[in-house]
Amino acid sequence: MSTAEAATTPPRIDPVDEVPPVPRLLTYGFQHVAAFYAGAVIVPIIIGGALGVSGADMIKLIQADLLTCGIASLLQAVGIKIGRFRIGVQLPLLQGVAFAGVAPLIAIGFDHGGGSAALPFIFGAVIVSGILFFLLAPYIAKIVRFFPPVVTGTVLTIIGVTLMPVAANHAIGGQLGLPGFDWSYPVMGASEGGHGDPSSSINFYFAIGTIITILVLQRFFTGFLATIAVLLGLVGGSVVWFLTQDTDFTPVKEAGWFWFSTPFHFGMPQVTLSGVILVLLVMTITAVETIGSLYAVGEIVDRRVAQDDVAAALRADGVSTTIGGSMGSFPYTCFSENIGLVRVTGVKSRWIVATAAVFMIVLGLFPKAAAVVSLIPEPVLGGSALMLFAAVAVVGIQLLGGVDFNDHRNLIVAGTGIAVGMYVMAFPGVTQAVPSWLEWYFSGGIAAGAFTTILLNLVFFHIGRDRGPAVTTGSDGDLIHLDEINEMSREEFGDTFAAVVQGQDWALDVVYGLRPFASPMALGEAFQDALLTATNDEQDALIDSYADFGSDDPDEQAEAMASIDPLFGQPSYTEHDELIEVAKAHREKFGFPLIISERDEASYAQMLGSYWARMDNSVAAERQETLIEISKIFNHRFNKLVADANPISTARFQRFTEVGR
Repeated sequence: MSTAEAATTPPRIDPVDEVPPVPRLLTYGFQHVAAFYAGAVIVPIIIGGALGVSGADMIKLIQADLLTCGIASLLQAVGIKIGRFRIGVQLPLLQGVAFAGVAPLIAIGFDHGGGSAALPFIFGAVIVSGILFFLLAPYIAKIVRFFPPVVTGTVLTIIGVTLMPVAANHAIGGQLGLPGFDWSYPVMGASEGGHGDPSSSINFYFAIGTIITILVLQRFFTGFLATIAVLLGLVGGSVVWFLTQDTDFTPVKEAGWFWFSTPFHFGMPQVTLSGVILVLLVMTITAVETIGSLYAVGEIVDRRVAQDDVAAALRADGVSTTIGGSMGSFPYTCFSENIGLVRVTGVKSRWIVATAAVFMIVLGLFPKAAAVVSLIPEPVLGGSALMLFAAVAVVGIQLLGGVDFNDHRNLIVAGTGIAVGMYVMAFPGVTQAVPSWLEWYFSGGIAAGAFTTILLNLVFFHIGRDRGPAVTTGSDGDLIHLDEINEMSREEFGDTFAAVVQGQDWALDVVYGLRPFASPMALGEAFQDALLTATNDEQDALIDSYADFGSDDPDEQAEAMASIDPLFGQPSYTEHDELIEVAKAHREKFGFPLIISERDEASYAQMLGSYWARMDNSVAAERQETLIEISKIFNHRFNKLVADANPISTARFQRFTEVGR
């Protein structure tokens, strides 16, 4: 490329900062709103219904929530800087009212008599907690090392799996009795006992039809149409519903054209210490969700999340919560629905989220517009939400894919966190079995799973002396941890790992000299390095140390046969004779034993085929291939040591047991 061409080439724009054309910006933005709307309004409906708030005040709670959702999302996606404080992470993250706050906020309201008169006490606690959280954000960000992928991945998986019943609840028509919520109070539009029906073919066909529509659009269309598949599924499903089912448009007719949520319109905030403590506990839970969401969207858009980014995102949560309390709303956090949408569509621009935020503000200012969006049928909404929440869980699974589960501690942390989260999700009544001071821990599946994961990560990785992961077992059966290996004498190291390298002292010397090892993986790589950096004489000695199938010595031949993986079973007489034949031919042509990592072969027939194919190699090529096979054997032997030292994981390795070779 010439200098002139380079000068005229426009700079590459990060997909996160890219501003799409206005038509697409508006379409993508509205798609986020459609996916987000039900989750955005459900919390004020639940809280207002539980407290017995009047119908007029209920509408104001919803409008205040929508308005603040838009303001909060603008803060997070666009971001501002006040002095040295950066507020908002500038990633495609939408803010919504935290589900974790439902039970505590209702409790605060009941403590002050319920009804609209109790709302100032809730909002006072929300405002003060938001301010305190803003001030604490940089300190929370400093402990981000306590949120490694095993924590964030587990929390995201729990969030996705826990929210899927919410989507399923919509899919069956909005049946009451959703796990984790007290539905004994009235909800707008619901008949007594619930209006959903799992056995309804209409609900089923609309939910599944929405899913199929989205899948067809993503499979058979490309470009713009594929990226708005969720929106088209929602619109298409809604249109068909309106044409075929009875729909009450009265809410649209009765809704006003304009209403602005003024600060403190429910009265001056009232602050109590107990209320502030409860809301701060809620924000502790939402901080975990925000950090998990932040790492998830960072993974999706391929942007590294730094400590400063965490602080900026949490500051935005604090400011949004303070604004929410002032305008008549509740604590805010990043919403997972829209992370799933970013994953499904692949559209990463934060300006699309900013556009969605503007739509939310409009819906908050114009009740009639909000009423139109609220008519999206429950089954249609549920079908799309199932896909989006599943996508959130998949992001968590993807993060867990990078975790070293050979380290049994990671398996315990992730497995127990998911188990506790699912336990509380399935039976939310367990909160009644614990002391009142502990109810916050079990306030929902997400909270219980997240706190358990964080706690176990602290216990296993940060409290007390960290001996590192178990790597192998000693002759007495006791586990040998990584730090013990790093402190071993040369003699102890040789006794422990001689079997990996055929007892070759030169290889043990090389690996021992590379201590300390940061992880079991680093130790395993050291054995590979020893092989690759060895001299020709050392490599020849290693090759000759393997038992030869073609040896005339019956004992050596038996040793070679015994080294074959038991997975293969006993060879037939024909296979045994052919193995001896090819091994003798190999020794005669190349002058060293025939070596193969049989664990990488599927059967004796395939193994023998590989043997005969190698007979066409030159001496130099066969020597290199033999060293590659030895490298595989080193790796399999080392992996078996690690698997045996981590019994919870051993089952995953059992069928691949490597013996002898």
